[in-house]
Amino acid sequence: MRLKLSFLGAAQNVTGSCFLLEADGRRILVDCGMYQERQFRDRNWNPFPFEPAELDAVLLTHAHVDHCGLLPKLVREGFRGPVHCTPATAELVEIILLDAGKLQQEDAEFKRRRHEREGRRGPHPVVPLYTVEDAQRCVPLLAPVPYDVPQDLGGGVEAVFHEAGHILGSSAISIHAGVNGQRRTVLFSGDVGRSDRPILRDPDLLDHADYVVLESTYGDRIHPPETDKEALLAEIINRTHEAGGNVVIPSFSVERAQELLYHLNRLLAADAIPHLMTFVDSPMAIKVTEVFENHPELYDREMQAMVRQNGSPFQFRGLKMCRTVDESKAINHIRGTVLVIAGSGMCTGGRIKHHLVQNIRRPESTILFVGYQAVGTLGRLILDGRPEVRILGQMLPVRARIERIHGFSGHADRDELVEWVSGLRKDPQQVFVVHGEADTAEAFAEHLRQTKRWRVSVPGYQDQAVLE
Repeated sequence: MRLKLSFLGAAQNVTGSCFLLEADGRRILVDCGMYQERQFRDRNWNPFPFEPAELDAVLLTHAHVDHCGLLPKLVREGFRGPVHCTPATAELVEIILLDAGKLQQEDAEFKRRRHEREGRRGPHPVVPLYTVEDAQRCVPLLAPVPYDVPQDLGGGVEAVFHEAGHILGSSAISIHAGVNGQRRTVLFSGDVGRSDRPILRDPDLLDHADYVVLESTYGDRIHPPETDKEALLAEIINRTHEAGGNVVIPSFSVERAQELLYHLNRLLAADAIPHLMTFVDSPMAIKVTEVFENHPELYDREMQAMVRQNGSPFQFRGLKMCRTVDESKAINHIRGTVLVIAGSGMCTGGRIKHHLVQNIRRPESTILFVGYQAVGTLGRLILDGRPEVRILGQMLPVRARIERIHGFSGHADRDELVEWVSGLRKDPQQVFVVHGEADTAEAFAEHLRQTKRWRVSVPGYQDQAVLE
């Protein structure tokens, strides 16, 4: 019996994470993510290259949409098995998928009206990729499992979830299966976090794997020396306040929004920034923050001590959680500087686009990026210095100050990834480098070949590998 591994997403690109492992008659899907890069979004509409009804289980590494965002489509097309993930991931996935279904419907309606006005057609029917109802059908399938406890997947196959330190509830997953009478372990890194970060525990170091599917988001670079993020954040806020503009922060609703609140809380307590009105304009981020507050067992020691001493770091005077569209629109009528944290993190949808329309033409305002921007996304175009960008169907000049703080990255860099995988006591038979832009993945693979002398490959989309 051999294992067969198919690379069905995040192969020579970052998003759309999806891997099919066929082991001893079982068909296990690891992640079912949505594509976010503009040049790959058509794949979201393509039929799955397998029969969803024939899958035995889905395992989720974590709750980011590029790892779980196509689950509603999978269920709509016939999958009925369990979706194993950690308890925090299960809570977050429900929030994220329902929000994604709502956004899909709203964006489809907005696009339909725009196309009618402009008298044109797009490459796909103007219908949502999936609906809120499709997302709701996923919820009963979510099967929470604890960290570090083997889960029987049937047919002698089992999986273990390990702390990945990337976002709340994130995991690396090791799958154990028999091959020709011998036990083999395939380790899926998911997204590897960084050590000594606020709020979360450090990633677990694992000591055994025969095969490793390893992410490479930042595999071709070293994060800059740890700067004082809070000092940079304060400088940007203070300068924008003096200019009379707004600070608009595109933010991922999971982890990044909560980390921003954590740092803003500390800056306000130190009177390092003016006590401005701060808006979290994302119903999803608001719900996610509640999940964070419900899982203090997943905090690191420093965070637990902070909560015991001062209470929740996600609450402070002047903070407004915007749940409704009317509350969101009202922000535009406030005079003076405000801080707006809104999704999505790569500016691909959601309320951030409306705040960009209001602020991107204002030289006194600042657009502050605090997360990864995939190639082809609106956020990446702005960050790359495009003089004008298309937002909500209109071309707008970029006159606002564009800033970026690198220290908020939730992804390990090249050396941190090497350190993580170096926990293995025995050399793996092969490492498959995924979840990185093509050049980045190849550069990281070559670095592993040179430094570790391992067998390393960079699979392409829909490539397959037989594991012996």
